[in-house]
Amino acid sequence: MHSAIWTYPWDVLDLGADRVLGEVADAGLDTISLATSYHAGRFLQARSPVRKSYYPEDGTIYFRPTPALWTEARIVPQVASVVAEGDVLADLVRRRDGGGPRVACWTVCLHNTRLGVLHPEAVTRNAFGDPNLYSLCPSHPDARAYVTTLARDLSAHYKPDVIELESPAFMGFAHGFHHEKDGVGLCPEDDFLLSLCFCPACLARAAGAGVDGERARTTVKRWIAEACERELPAPRWPDFPAAGVDVFRPWPEVFAYAMWRFEPVTSLVAAIRAETDPATQVHLIDLKDGWLGGCDIGAAAAACDGVVLCAYDMSVPEVAGLIRSGREAVGPEKYLGTGFRVMVPEMTGAADLVGRARAAVEAGVDGIYFYNYGLIPRPRLDWIARALGARPGSPSCGRHSG
Repeated sequence: MHSAIWTYPWDVLDLGADRVLGEVADAGLDTISLATSYHAGRFLQARSPVRKSYYPEDGTIYFRPTPALWTEARIVPQVASVVAEGDVLADLVRRRDGGGPRVACWTVCLHNTRLGVLHPEAVTRNAFGDPNLYSLCPSHPDARAYVTTLARDLSAHYKPDVIELESPAFMGFAHGFHHEKDGVGLCPEDDFLLSLCFCPACLARAAGAGVDGERARTTVKRWIAEACERELPAPRWPDFPAAGVDVFRPWPEVFAYAMWRFEPVTSLVAAIRAETDPATQVHLIDLKDGWLGGCDIGAAAAACDGVVLCAYDMSVPEVAGLIRSGREAVGPEKYLGTGFRVMVPEMTGAADLVGRARAAVEAGVDGIYFYNYGLIPRPRLDWIARALGARPGSPSCGRHSG
């Protein structure tokens, strides 16, 4: 069974590659998944002997791009200043070629506030036309070209084993932006309605598919306005989002538009796969209700090499259910992984992680991912080792090829 840990470049720089890879091997992990394109945040660096609080530059990349690939691009990446301290990706690939662990590129695609501010014409826009500056739109040609060129550059010149795609889809309205304010008390359905993109690129692409986005936009605007007038939060659809896109069937214009949203996401994943070197696999990272962002898990899996469904904040039965439904969606031949956050209070201890990992394996998962190397205290790597059955006498999850 495949096993990996998500990691930041500054973790490797602060602790040193020898130590990091030694601990990865001791935990029974066969892959290190390095952030190669990432967003802003504030991180408590539990492991770092250099810095305990770190603010990564927003919307930057953590590798050295090939200038010739970007000469015609309207949206171009910015290299993070920390890369000047060392090209961690290149070093990990060299070590892999010398017998070290496999290397994956954990690549944030469209979640990019820096680029959204620079290119507001390429971001998603709600039914009122307001821009979501943190979210490039999967329908916009320039945003699509940016992401596909990232994958092409990574695969052609670094040759990682896998490129993992995070956020190649439409993002939700609430996402943890600086000082977000909501005095209404938005219901889950309201967040979704505010995330529906009606930018010119989406409206044109939908029209080309025979879908009237303007009619959908009129209805969605009315629903959002009504939500903002409620005295107290009151969901229109109490079973949202569990009921899925079917809740919109009584409103054909919205149902058609919600169904159409799968197309730009699936076709973008397919375009990334087409631009990526065949020797590098392409996996999509997503969550349980991927349809909210326009992800059809089965179609996306068919467009690339597999899917990683993160089982965050899920009980053992819920983990098993996620993997069973995921396997049904992607089919028996495509890769299916899952991810766990080794963080408290979500995980109460090693036994908790062992139980969830075992449930995933027994339900048919091909690989398990753990979040996140530099953010967790050193003893929690022992939890991972137990979950993978890497320590003698520890409970084993079992292994199978995938």
